[in-house]
Amino acid sequence: MKFLASPGRFYLNNPAGEMVAEVTFTLADDVVSINHTFVDPSLRGQGVAGKLMVAVIDYAQEHHYWIKPVCSYAQMFFQKFTQYQDLVKE
Repeated sequence: MKFLASPGRFYLNNPAGEMVAEVTFTLADDVVSINHTFVDPSLRGQGVAGKLMVAVIDYAQEHHYWIKPVCSYAQMFFQKFTQYQDLVKE
């Protein structure tokens, strides 16, 4: 799954051009704060939200940034997938 990117977000559009999945974040100093995750009901249960998290993780690692999970999904994701704890800055 290939996400589109713009400053502060990764997202997915459907063939009609409507946004159906998105993660947004802010960047301050060297910390990416994940503040919102959305997946359209038509895509739920397919791991799309987790793939959005991995897109942010890849971005943070590429730029040597820390990650601060702010939204509830991001917090749950980083609690569940402890292999990424070394990236988390509380």
